[in-house]
Amino acid sequence: MLDADIAKCFDRIDHKALLTKLNTFPTISRQIRAWLKAGVVDEKQFSKTSEGTPQGGVISPLLANIALHGMESRIKQVNKTACLIRYADDFVILHHDISVVQRCQQVITEWLNGMGLELKPSKTRLAHTLNRCDNEQPGFDFLGFTIRQFPVGKYQSGTDKWGNKLGFKTIIKPSKKNIKLHAESLRRIIKAHKSAPQGALIKRLNPVIRGWANNYRTVVSKEIFSGMDKLIYQQLRAWGNFRHPNKNRTWVRHKYWQTRGNDNWVFAIRGEGNRGTMRLIKHQETPIERHVKVKENRSPYDGDWIYWSSRMGKHPNISPRVAKLLKSQNGKCSHCGLFFKDGDLLEIDHKIPKSQGGKDKFENLQLLHRHCHDNKTALDSAAGTRVLNEEWLNANPF
Repeated sequence: MLDADIAKCFDRIDHKALLTKLNTFPTISRQIRAWLKAGVVDEKQFSKTSEGTPQGGVISPLLANIALHGMESRIKQVNKTACLIRYADDFVILHHDISVVQRCQQVITEWLNGMGLELKPSKTRLAHTLNRCDNEQPGFDFLGFTIRQFPVGKYQSGTDKWGNKLGFKTIIKPSKKNIKLHAESLRRIIKAHKSAPQGALIKRLNPVIRGWANNYRTVVSKEIFSGMDKLIYQQLRAWGNFRHPNKNRTWVRHKYWQTRGNDNWVFAIRGEGNRGTMRLIKHQETPIERHVKVKENRSPYDGDWIYWSSRMGKHPNISPRVAKLLKSQNGKCSHCGLFFKDGDLLEIDHKIPKSQGGKDKFENLQLLHRHCHDNKTALDSAAGTRVLNEEWLNANPF
């Protein structure tokens, strides 16, 4: 794989090449040219912009993506099986043949020159995802994640699309750099709140912990989450001991930590009145849910609300209850077990009918095909009639 970054992408995009690629109406083209040439003000000093899209401008990310659009198709011209994955100015090129990747690097370098851009040597490396290559460590970092493959036995091995054993397994984890940055941000927050109330510290830490954990909950993060919780515990113990130098550790523990269920170390403060208990959330509370790749031909705007509701649990075109049921059932009918398709007639059913004491709660609801709903209703009616007959017979013995 080629792990590459574009040097000063936003600052060096050629205006003429970008406007030529836009190929839009003259009125719009003149307006965009005016935006590009408007200049920037930094610390009360005006600077002209003869190239690049000024960072901070609301349209700059869009224009930069337009400038870089076409890299994927250019790589496919070199080799149809080569894969380029790009996010803004950060991208990787993957292929099983190193000569193909090297050729792709040459082609991309030439392609970028046409937009006034070049690769950043310090952030461009050629490596292998499984083995060492030219003294380069296996794997690569991309968007805060470390992607690497490890040799494993047949029982742990990944498989190709035909089900053949590969002999290795792909593991994706948070990158060491991002783990270090997160730990440092937590340390700074705790240090800045040495004299602040416990509630203020909890309010400041919770969004940071929740956001970071949600970002990495789709990869192999369980051990890392546990390690981060241990680290923040140690920092909080030091925070408590610093605030009360004349108190022993047991006193500090009972003042700032509580027992909730089986957890004896919940950093919490009991609120006054009806506010309840304010507590610090833990990284480990975030469940690990593997990411499922969006199908190549899918778009949030394609109108297929069944697919997107089954994936996300919400959609603007249907009720929240139906969307949540689709996600909880993985897009399948609870009665026949078949996947719902676009155009199917869906109906909400009570697992235990109301006539038999069923409640109108989410736990008692399921989504069925209309014909499956009719079949289940008939079965429920027959079962209800049988129960009534048995009760009558028991009450009226011959």
